[in-house]
Amino acid sequence: MNKLHVYTGDGKGKTTAAMGLALRSAGHGNRVLAAQFMKKGNSGELNALRRFENVCVMTAKPIQGFTFRMSEEEKQAARGEQTAFALEVIEKIKQWKPQTVILDEMGIAAYLGLADEDSCRALAEAALESGETVVTGRSVPAWLTEKADYLSRITAEKHPYITEKLPARKGVEW
Repeated sequence: MNKLHVYTGDGKGKTTAAMGLALRSAGHGNRVLAAQFMKKGNSGELNALRRFENVCVMTAKPIQGFTFRMSEEEKQAARGEQTAFALEVIEKIKQWKPQTVILDEMGIAAYLGLADEDSCRALAEAALESGETVVTGRSVPAWLTEKADYLSRITAEKHPYITEKLPARKGVEW
């Protein structure tokens, strides 16, 4: 009876919402696997979750720069790294059998083709077989929204980055 949660959209808080669910699950003594694609892996949420014995945090090699500025060679290298990470997470799920799985930014990695679709589908299936699963990403492929049991679209109506050119702040945006 595991369900798939998808948090998507241009608004702030998708990762934070996913990590909140991870915290809730960990607080009830469940094993939680939080796997983060594309980012640096240094957010406050992940740093806090690493303190729990029943939480495993895995991070992929971060994407360097903006994807729209990448050369084809850089995109292919990133695709290889992110796809290899997806396969690594599948193995960890099979070994550890977490009750909650967070696949942070897998949605956008799949949407942009920076992780192989077949590997992402296999990862989503393995995660759902193991436990409640959350996928985040600013954009996600249609197959994920169709498969979702919970679909939350988070939209930005105001954000200081846009209105004030305020950079991301430690402890607030990351």
